[in-house]
Amino acid sequence: MQARIYKRPKNAMQSGKALVDQWILEFVPAEAKKPDPLMGWAGSGDTREQVQLKFPSQEAAQAYADKYGISAIVHAVPPKRLKIQAYADNFR
Repeated sequence: MQARIYKRPKNAMQSGKALVDQWILEFVPAEAKKPDPLMGWAGSGDTREQVQLKFPSQEAAQAYADKYGISAIVHAVPPKRLKIQAYADNFR
């Protein structure tokens, strides 16, 4: 089994930062999605694709993956750089 571990991104539709401290473990799809012949919806028989495990830290997610023999790829979070400027700079 393969999985990926990443930090939950900030919701782009809201200014709040709720739940951005969580780390997510998602399984990589084992088979490709195919269209349903009757409705045309995309689906597959892989049920692990629906599983999303949440952890308080990267170490906890990595420990879970190691405990159950899941080969996980950790996607590191890039450092956030703030551009500090004054409101008056908009009028120069």
